[in-house]
Amino acid sequence: MLEIYAGESARKTIEQNGFSADLFTSFLGASGGPKWFTLFGLDKYLFGEFFNGRTAPLNIVGSSAGAFRSACFAQKDPVAATKRFAKHYSETTYSEKPDASEITQSVIDILDDLFGETGIDEIINNDIFRAHFLVAKCQGLVASEHKVKQIAGLSKSFVNNALDRKRLTKQYQRYVFSQASSDLQLVDEDGFTTINKALNHNNIKQALIASGAIPLVMKGIKDIPECEPGMYRDGGIIDYHFDFAIQNQGLTLYPHFSSTLKAGWFDKNLKRKVRSKHYDNTVVICPSAKYVATLPYQKISDRSDFVEMETQQRLNYWQDILAASEYLAEDFDQFVEQQALNKIKPMQALLG
Repeated sequence: MLEIYAGESARKTIEQNGFSADLFTSFLGASGGPKWFTLFGLDKYLFGEFFNGRTAPLNIVGSSAGAFRSACFAQKDPVAATKRFAKHYSETTYSEKPDASEITQSVIDILDDLFGETGIDEIINNDIFRAHFLVAKCQGLVASEHKVKQIAGLSKSFVNNALDRKRLTKQYQRYVFSQASSDLQLVDEDGFTTINKALNHNNIKQALIASGAIPLVMKGIKDIPECEPGMYRDGGIIDYHFDFAIQNQGLTLYPHFSSTLKAGWFDKNLKRKVRSKHYDNTVVICPSAKYVATLPYQKISDRSDFVEMETQQRLNYWQDILAASEYLAEDFDQFVEQQALNKIKPMQALLG
């Protein structure tokens, strides 16, 4: 059901010490919207059992849907928060032709449900499970809410990125909103300016909404409190599946919904690969092609389901995906229990 890949240094560490939660000091959650549903069962297992009772800090870094997951994991009852998030998100419906305002309001409603009554305080004050939300601050035409200007700015981004990802640094800055005691340090060879901001009651909602604010689909978030004035959008623009190094002494665990890794949003249709050295200390766990073939329509859920399926068809399908995700949790539990280290494949087999 699951495929497990580890970078060279990560493999050596695991061979010497076995596979345990204590090896990991960081956790990654990618962008991808409803693609996350296939990781639902695994997320509940990881933060309900695998990492349960942890006393050493774990930096949980996410963009877009990954940031929302991070907000779940940093709460006192991460499983309950994850269930609230999955239920509200998977049951979302829109009018026949929803505009950006309607979709943005829907995300705000999901967020309010995810937080519950005490979630904000729990996330801000959690010194063990440290949430980090990645957000892209936009400059130039991509900062405009005027659709034609925004499209022009995004078109420029596509061209710039195709020529060299580093050219995007003129249009975007990375903001990392994190729990105040975070010691996370990112090393980015593409040169994006990275600005760190502590999460607090004034900025946490807007930062999280911004992290999932898909261009042209949602409204951007303007002037997040205690940040430089400007327009903030989906963290996946820069950090879709991640291509940076995390500076710490431990390993990084990265449950991903597919075996494909793309640095940023504009790389989705390019052959460009992420840097393998950035995954030297990382363990990636993802559903196998064999597992995906067992799912309805032989695919995992994604945003296209909103337009390609009738509403009830989509709702039923998404519930099937959530239910099937429990098999991945069971498979990972068996792997850990049996210490089946021979199942771990070299990261190079994933990254090519």
